[in-house]
Amino acid sequence: MQALSDLQDEVKAGAGAVIVAEEALRSPLLLRTLVDALAGQPAWSEVPLLLVASSHVRATATTVQDRVGGYANVILLERPLRSATLLSTLHSALRARQRQYQIRDHLAEKERHEQELLQLNATLEQRVTERSRALEDALARREQAEKALIHAQKAEAMGQITGGVAHDFNNLLMVFTGGLTLLEKKWNDLDQRKRIITSMRQAADRGQALTRQLLAFARKIKLQPEAIDFHELLDGLRVLVGGALRGDISVAVDVEENLWTVFADRTQLELALLNLAVNARDAMPQGGTVTITARNKTLSRSNGHSLNGDFVAISVSDTGMGIARDVIDRIFDPFFTTKPIGKGTGLGLSQVYGFARQSGGTVSVSSEVGRGTTIEIILPRSATEIAMEASDRGGTTHPAAAPLQKSVLLVEDNDEVATISREMLVTLGLDVEHAINAREALSRLAVNRYDALLTDVVMPGGINGVDLAREAAVKYPEMAIVLTSGYAEALQTADGNGFPLLEKPFQFHLLEKTMREVLA
Repeated sequence: MQALSDLQDEVKAGAGAVIVAEEALRSPLLLRTLVDALAGQPAWSEVPLLLVASSHVRATATTVQDRVGGYANVILLERPLRSATLLSTLHSALRARQRQYQIRDHLAEKERHEQELLQLNATLEQRVTERSRALEDALARREQAEKALIHAQKAEAMGQITGGVAHDFNNLLMVFTGGLTLLEKKWNDLDQRKRIITSMRQAADRGQALTRQLLAFARKIKLQPEAIDFHELLDGLRVLVGGALRGDISVAVDVEENLWTVFADRTQLELALLNLAVNARDAMPQGGTVTITARNKTLSRSNGHSLNGDFVAISVSDTGMGIARDVIDRIFDPFFTTKPIGKGTGLGLSQVYGFARQSGGTVSVSSEVGRGTTIEIILPRSATEIAMEASDRGGTTHPAAAPLQKSVLLVEDNDEVATISREMLVTLGLDVEHAINAREALSRLAVNRYDALLTDVVMPGGINGVDLAREAAVKYPEMAIVLTSGYAEALQTADGNGFPLLEKPFQFHLLEKTMREVLA
């Protein structure tokens, strides 16, 4: 039998049972060692304690338990002790101890799983962090790629459009250069001079329309809804759409004669029709026909329509490949496209849909594979008809008005524009002085007094026309101020500053109207 001093290590190691003679408990030191050994067991362990004692101890079993620290798993064996009794009791105690071992193993296995789970959670958080970072990097790369693709698509579209428009601009320039030459040679033939001037004025109007169409495509002009006469819109639209198509594609137009006016954003409408024309072009790789139609249409919710009232239906049809049934319901989804990679962004038709819905209308599509596609934009009818003055039609003359007889400081850095503007102002009866930039204008204003200031917005020298106008308005509040510019972004900057704004190229009657109003 081992000494009680060795029991502490054995109990911690998981001994099956402990057999102690009564006499060993009489030593306080050894008793303390036993109590400490039993108290130091892990939570799963309660080693059986077999106490061999004299027969008189049976009556004091509770006292024995108290002596060993209240330890409960105590089995008393009475002397004289037979071996069979000892072995039977010991086997029973070991079987009970075996169940404790199973609990120990279960707890150890549970602890092992818990540690693995903690380790897995720690690595999972790390992996999630790494995966999130990788996903963010991938999304950033995708966003950059999408931006680059959209930019490339815009550049490609602009290249296609400007290539077609360049021919028309050259024709317009031909009208001007040829007209100026003829005016020099035919200066005394009044009828021919009138015809030449009329042709030049019409060419200038077409050039201005072309410029606005290009700015509309680039979304560089201020967007606002207005009453639109589709007949009037067609002239510029033919040029813009024609420039986006190929030579093997023809354009047909069928517009109802008494077509109602629509109230919509002109720029968005032009861009929507351009997007539809480009889609039609791509659907006809072997060539074909694009047909633009416009019809009056009255809709009623009582007949199952989602809209109610008078509308104008504008459709673009092609004779191309058509759209498959499994994708036709998705063509208006943003970024959805059936075109090859690098050939489309999937934004064109979503712009058409968004424009139609925001305008109070809708858009629909009908298609047959191998026969072609028709996309119809339905826009609400305007309650106001377009009022066109005779002077806006070109070539109409007005009775001469009284000269203004006022002084004007013209601020313009372009010599050619300054010359024409000065002559137009002089024709109005104005006394004109010219400054090439804002600094020179401020110097002249400090010395002389003027009735009006007509200044370009974009100028060199560090001070633009808006800044000049603001400073002049503070120093010379009695002076009328008018801004002018042909640069789209400058027009957006100048708008809202409280000054009248003339958009270049401005016609003579608009200049006269503006100057008479500000000088009244």
